[in-house]
Amino acid sequence: MEEHKDFLLFVKKVKDYTSIDLAQYKEAQMKRRLTTLRMKKGYATFAAFFEAMTKDKELFYEFLDRMTINVSEFWRNPNRWEVLEQRFLPEMVRKSRKLKCWSAACSTGEEPYTLSMILSELGVLQETVVLASDIDEGALEKAKRAVYADRSVRDVPAKYLQKYYRQENLTYHIADSLKKAIRFQKQNLLTDPFDTQFDLIICRNVMIYFTEEAKHLLYHKFAKALKPGGILFVGSTEQIFSPGQYELEPADTFFYRKLQS
Repeated sequence: MEEHKDFLLFVKKVKDYTSIDLAQYKEAQMKRRLTTLRMKKGYATFAAFFEAMTKDKELFYEFLDRMTINVSEFWRNPNRWEVLEQRFLPEMVRKSRKLKCWSAACSTGEEPYTLSMILSELGVLQETVVLASDIDEGALEKAKRAVYADRSVRDVPAKYLQKYYRQENLTYHIADSLKKAIRFQKQNLLTDPFDTQFDLIICRNVMIYFTEEAKHLLYHKFAKALKPGGILFVGSTEQIFSPGQYELEPADTFFYRKLQS
């Protein structure tokens, strides 16, 4: 009982301190992950862990890392990226070469860089706005550095690997042309306002951590942020049931289109 109260007080303090509402995440999962981190760091209670977090920036970033599960790689689920590359983006480019795209919860950057490579191959990267956001500043710093371990690139098609990466020992460095094309920014999806008129929003493998209420809120926000006919690309475990309630319709597996007004 005391342990549960300790965690609930931690949730409240985190919200007051950062505006991050851990109550919007599935409690059992979140509590388990954060308890593992707290114990690994040697803190007997969440109260002590919170105090330490407010004084130690690295520990705070580690908390964010654990909370957001920054596991990413380039071309994750390659067959879905192929659908985006061969169908949806070419459709968009035929209508307008000036696209507006957003990688929401971009983690350490693999997703927006994958998108940028495809846009570059289509010849529209320079004219396209590519926004990438995440709640974790540590992850965003890694994304801006754009240096990745070899395991992150295992699904990258050979032509892209050759053209957009520079290998140094066991690391891969992203081409400057891609780094310059992406605007990275900190954002809390649940509380911050969204920009609008996006042709494409990618938000993958994030919703699984949220409660049903939080998911419902986010799908409404994403739908409002898309222009009519725009595409929402979600993760392989995140099928949207009854997409019509959000003014969306299925366009392909894990792709949803904003209904035309």
